[in-house]
Amino acid sequence: MNRLYQLIIKPSAEKQLDRLPANIRRRVVAALEDLRHDPRPPGCAKLTGDDLWRIGGGVYRVVYQIRDVELIILVVRIAHRKDVYRG
Repeated sequence: MNRLYQLIIKPSAEKQLDRLPANIRRRVVAALEDLRHDPRPPGCAKLTGDDLWRIGGGVYRVVYQIRDVELIILVVRIAHRKDVYRG
């Protein structure tokens, strides 16, 4: 059974996405769309201490929460790898 998740992007993450260079923004948006089909793709990682996951190739990371029961992916943060884990 192929379940499609709803993608919700927090307003703060939306602003972070809008600030990305256009070529990187396109790749991030494509990765977010892929998450709707597979919220735990190869290369993703569960963050320690939190109920959060991350994906990212290159220098940008997307941090998100998976709510399997409701079929929701909540994007919490989109940032450069050197900044993404800072509160």
